[in-house]
Amino acid sequence: MLGVPELVIILIIGLVIFGPGKLPDVGKALGRSVHEFKEANKEDTIDVTEKSKQLAENDKKDKEGGAAMAEQQESVPAAVPAAAAADDDAVMTASGADDDAEAAEDEGEMPLLAHLVELRKRIIRSLLAVAVGSGITYFFLDDIMKALTAPVGKVYYMQPAEAFFTYIKVDVFAGFLLAIPFIFYEVWEFFLPALRKNERRVLGIVVPASVVMFFAGIAFSFVLVLPAAVKFFIGVGSEDLQALFSIDKYFDFVLALIIPFGFIFELPLVIIILAKMGFITSKYLGRKQRIVVFLAFVIAAVISPSPDVITQCLIAIPMLLLYEIGYLVVRFIMKK
Repeated sequence: MLGVPELVIILIIGLVIFGPGKLPDVGKALGRSVHEFKEANKEDTIDVTEKSKQLAENDKKDKEGGAAMAEQQESVPAAVPAAAAADDDAVMTASGADDDAEAAEDEGEMPLLAHLVELRKRIIRSLLAVAVGSGITYFFLDDIMKALTAPVGKVYYMQPAEAFFTYIKVDVFAGFLLAIPFIFYEVWEFFLPALRKNERRVLGIVVPASVVMFFAGIAFSFVLVLPAAVKFFIGVGSEDLQALFSIDKYFDFVLALIIPFGFIFELPLVIIILAKMGFITSKYLGRKQRIVVFLAFVIAAVISPSPDVITQCLIAIPMLLLYEIGYLVVRFIMKK
């Protein structure tokens, strides 16, 4: 069963490959194929006898209706020309209304099509930026792997192709991090035409700040949280129970631990933006502190790469500190 992330990825790939103009045709073709497949696998549940009876009844009703119409026409012959003229006028009016509706529909679809074309262009540029970034980081891949494996020392691969594909994932991820400023710029350019001058000024500050906070969160996790988590897990072992880290599983653990911190560090920025827009105040933030503490540990339990309490606390405590920073900024600097 496909989930929402898989459907979003399929939609983006379809938008990039086919373009926005052909997406409706592709969707119709897929829907038609699925419908035909379902119909081909359905068992015939309608009895042939019932079908024949139904057809006979329909023929009988048609004959009776035809006879009644003939009698009506004979009884009122003078009303036929006027009725025909009225019908012609009604048909012409309906046709004109349909043409107007179709024209209005076409006018309404054009902006959406233009937005999809622009979105496709931005996605392609972002993917090219990731590809260029991956090409650059490839020359530093050995240094990157040494930095990633520094907390554990040695890692191993259990399957022949495991190391190769892990190196590819590390290279693509490093290229993505290198391309993040450009990706954020593309997002800003996509929304720019719909914004007013004051909103553009705010977004011009928010976009660079969000990039800085994202990298700050990743650096914080990589320098402080990751070594502490790895040290804790290694300490669980003993002389008879030694840690043997697979390179693929270890990289997945690192990725699941450091990426959430990039988004968690956006929390003060989100709070400041909401306060600037008038949605929240310092009083509101103060009243919700207990709920925030509870939600912080719930979110940490969901996004934590392991079920232990230590990793959960390493994620939840920085989240609470960032919330308090946003609260203090709103209260004492923004005076709201």
